[in-house]
Amino acid sequence: MVMSTVIFAAAAAALVVAIMVREWRKRKERESGVKGSLGWPFIGETLEFIACAYSSTPESFMDKRRLLYGNVFKSHILGSKTVISTDAEVTRVVLQSDGRTLVPFYPASLTKLMGSSSILLINGPQQKRLHGLLGSFLKSAHIKAQITQDIHSYVSLSMSNWKEGHLVYIQDLTKDIAFQVLVKALISLDPGEEMEFLKEQFREFIAGLISLPINLPGTRLYRSLQAKTKMVKVVLKILGERKEHGPTSPPKDVIDVLLSEKMSVDVICDNMIDMMIPGEDSVPILITLALKYLTDSPLALQQLYLENMELKRRKAQEGQQPCWNDYISLPFMQNVLSETLRMGNIITGVMRRAVTDVEIKGHLIPKDWCVFTYFRSVHLDDEIYENAHQFNPWRWQGKDTCTNNFTPFGGGQRLCPGVDLARLEASIFLHHFVTNYRWVAEEDSVVNFPTVRMKNRMPIRVTRRPQYCIC
Repeated sequence: MVMSTVIFAAAAAALVVAIMVREWRKRKERESGVKGSLGWPFIGETLEFIACAYSSTPESFMDKRRLLYGNVFKSHILGSKTVISTDAEVTRVVLQSDGRTLVPFYPASLTKLMGSSSILLINGPQQKRLHGLLGSFLKSAHIKAQITQDIHSYVSLSMSNWKEGHLVYIQDLTKDIAFQVLVKALISLDPGEEMEFLKEQFREFIAGLISLPINLPGTRLYRSLQAKTKMVKVVLKILGERKEHGPTSPPKDVIDVLLSEKMSVDVICDNMIDMMIPGEDSVPILITLALKYLTDSPLALQQLYLENMELKRRKAQEGQQPCWNDYISLPFMQNVLSETLRMGNIITGVMRRAVTDVEIKGHLIPKDWCVFTYFRSVHLDDEIYENAHQFNPWRWQGKDTCTNNFTPFGGGQRLCPGVDLARLEASIFLHHFVTNYRWVAEEDSVVNFPTVRMKNRMPIRVTRRPQYCIC
């Protein structure tokens, strides 16, 4: 009898708790003020989100819900209740936020690997100061000249070894070049054994950015953390040598900039490694995707070739190499890169966590919820861009790229400080490539998750063009 009473009481208590949890969940859903579904308990809609992300149309997850709930809706993905925005104006407000109500949010594995001093994770005045220092340095005249010369050298050296019919994996090639350029700008390390060691450890490090947050021997995260430790030793060695002799003036690299500003060792080490990511990811993929789209668009390739041949002839007559401004001033080149960024969506969006209830355009984001601004849906919206899934660099003629509808590098105080550098690297590589080579691309396809890349690394066979041949 006593046992039956205990069982009944336990069952009743469990029922009461279940009802309370259900009512609490309903209340929290109502509080969000946003339509949508949180999906299954614990996993939410993550499985469908990932399945769509791996498909050829990753935006289909968003498109399905936009039809049901509008451009802003709620979901539960990647372990968090999330308000997802495919609305350009909401995205603008999120990107322009000052960091007091919305703070960066990343997967646990990435947070662990980046370190607490990373520019991706810090907030407020410290982030603003570090971002400003990096932006000013990368825009300075002497570093522009140095980087332009470095890119010329690395690209020319790489291409000088090619032979007729040579099979080139564009994605691998551009990763090697971009990594060397960026590491030179960060810590003035030249190609050699130490550079190769750093490259090897970095690729081990970056493999764990999106992984299970379990730090035990043998796990992906553990191996990545071990690789970061080895990379930090290289940076510490350079840092010690630089402290002994003092930073140069003007600064020759980013480590000089941070040393002159009395930044802590942790800040310098974390950010030296984090800032290598564009050399492995965004810049190489921008170049690779541009070549993919140009391969599929002969008219665009022909116009780009003619524009670059004109620059090549003019600079040859002047007895000079093209400079930073020459490349950035090529209108069709920049149109090609803008269109590649729009279609490729190398950065699909940003996530922020609300530290308090936030209302944006009538949409309430409850405290501790995330907001995910999904750039891809805006960039591929047929109502914003005619035939949005078609590569059309001419759509950018005479158009301003600084709009709410075009945010490939983020925005606000967290706008990527290397925007100009990314365009420069891509411009120089494309200039050398299209004026010196023809190519035939082998079959390949774009993979969009967990990062954008070519499935087979974009293999092509190259043939050298006759000098100054317009054909």
